[in-house]
Amino acid sequence: MALLDFLKTKTDDPRTSSLAPIMPEQIYKQGVLELQDVIAPSALKITPREINLGDKIARTFFVMSYPRTLTDSWFAPVINLDRVLDISIFVHPIDSADILKKFQKKVAEVQSQIMSREEKGLVRDPILDTAYKDLEDLRDQLQQAEEKIFDVGVYITVYGKTVEELDKTESEIKSMLESRLIYVKPALFQQEQGFKSTLPIGRDELQVHSKLNSSPLSSIFPFVSFDLTSDKGILYGVNRHNASLVLFDRFSLENYNSVIFAKSGSGKSYTTKLEILRTLMFDTEVIVIDPEREYEFLSQTVGGRYFNISLSSEHHINPFDLPIPREDENPADILRSNIVALVGLFRIMLGGLSPEEDAIIDKAITETYALKDITIDSNFAEIEPPLLSDFETVLAGMDGSESLGQRLSKYTKGTWSGFINQPTNVDINKKFVVFSVRDMEDDLKPVAMYLITHYIWNTVRKNLKKRLLVIDEAWWMMKSEDTASFLYSMAKRGRKYYLGLATITQDVDDFLKSPYGLPMITNSSIQLLLKQSPTTIDNLQKTFNLSDEEKYLLLESDVGEGIFFAGLKHVAIKVIASYTEDQIITSDPSQVLAIRKQKADAAAQA
Repeated sequence: MALLDFLKTKTDDPRTSSLAPIMPEQIYKQGVLELQDVIAPSALKITPREINLGDKIARTFFVMSYPRTLTDSWFAPVINLDRVLDISIFVHPIDSADILKKFQKKVAEVQSQIMSREEKGLVRDPILDTAYKDLEDLRDQLQQAEEKIFDVGVYITVYGKTVEELDKTESEIKSMLESRLIYVKPALFQQEQGFKSTLPIGRDELQVHSKLNSSPLSSIFPFVSFDLTSDKGILYGVNRHNASLVLFDRFSLENYNSVIFAKSGSGKSYTTKLEILRTLMFDTEVIVIDPEREYEFLSQTVGGRYFNISLSSEHHINPFDLPIPREDENPADILRSNIVALVGLFRIMLGGLSPEEDAIIDKAITETYALKDITIDSNFAEIEPPLLSDFETVLAGMDGSESLGQRLSKYTKGTWSGFINQPTNVDINKKFVVFSVRDMEDDLKPVAMYLITHYIWNTVRKNLKKRLLVIDEAWWMMKSEDTASFLYSMAKRGRKYYLGLATITQDVDDFLKSPYGLPMITNSSIQLLLKQSPTTIDNLQKTFNLSDEEKYLLLESDVGEGIFFAGLKHVAIKVIASYTEDQIITSDPSQVLAIRKQKADAAAQA
């Protein structure tokens, strides 16, 4: 069709001879597609109120009126509206000398109106008085070069599939702005000019301007970022958008829990150790379950206590220990709760229980406590709790327990007997305590982590203190429904005992596959997302309702960079440590080796 038009043009042109040859190059150029041909819609129809762009409809508005004062970030709700829209802000500077001449005339007019009303004995008009004061103040600021005047045009183009969808979006935008006394109008009979003005070509064809000075103009600046700087708390990092400090106190929120999601090597443990180091300075006790022995050096540095839980370890925890009831707690509830927790532990240890086996285990636990004369009337502070071997003895005398006894024997007589069939000999009476399970076999790690968290929970309930429990690689506990359920229970009930729960994981999919994964996130007032893998980012985007820009930010972030959520606010964050902090908390193997070499050299010189 383009070629026929071209030929027709050549033939009909009186200035062109019918015998003039048509150059092949000209014919070729007529058939070449350019970028504008590719991106242009298949059809275009301009009406007084809309533009039909193929299967989409566009409508353009302009801001026509502003209030006397503008607050910061008043434009942010429109920018963050969950709709497809384009916004253009045109700022045309005006020469101060020209505007001062007009001000002189305007000030004289207002002053004349005020004097005329006074001469007539009329009541003073507050509108005139305010206008006169504003004009005088602005004139002084212009003369002193503190302010400048600009012609400002703000245009908004919204898109939809139907006129009804456009009307709904228009109503939303108008209600947002009119609540702030800012009024918009559709560009009637100027939709073409309005649409072109919001294209990314920098042409102001609509030319609908309001005069604004520098201060209110700055409030239109669209790239706003929340500040998370409070009067108290610890430094988590620096806001990457505006360089403000992210200072926050987790214990000031509705719950004290947090979650950290990050791929391996993106700085999640580094960030956590930095938070621990700074939290310890604010009279907070910190307990860590460490699956990779990353917190040992930090524990030594701050004078904490380090327990290595393994099959050959000298540190043991007896699962049958009972916490001492507080004044507001019923011993019967304590005993019953511990029995329920023990059933969950045995379900993990024995690879699952049938309903019949579950009932047998429950009855055997009750009888095991009774064997030691432990009832709801006992003084839990003076009792000697039973051991796993006592439970095995009781279980052996019950009908239908043969299979259970065989599966339990490896914990009492077999290879794993040294791990769990011992009296408790650990005590978490330090400000910083670490339980390491690195040397524990993978099959036993969920058992060990469940046992440790249960022991910590019982200890926490004894006396009220501000505490933070950190569970690194929490996906280990999310693999089993019983451990995940217990972890979720701690997250919900921890606030009552002044306990904050921090869960960290790199296996996001395993964490979210658990039925307790999403509830854990929703019960955490603080969430930190660091650099993510492309295989998990879509799942995270859906879970945290991330925009595409935030999604790509997480994919392209460096180590220690991500998005920090606190309550209803979130900011892009960069975690920064001092040199001394970095030397204490680093997990980089090259740095660790360099530090060890420095220590060895210093010891040799001494």
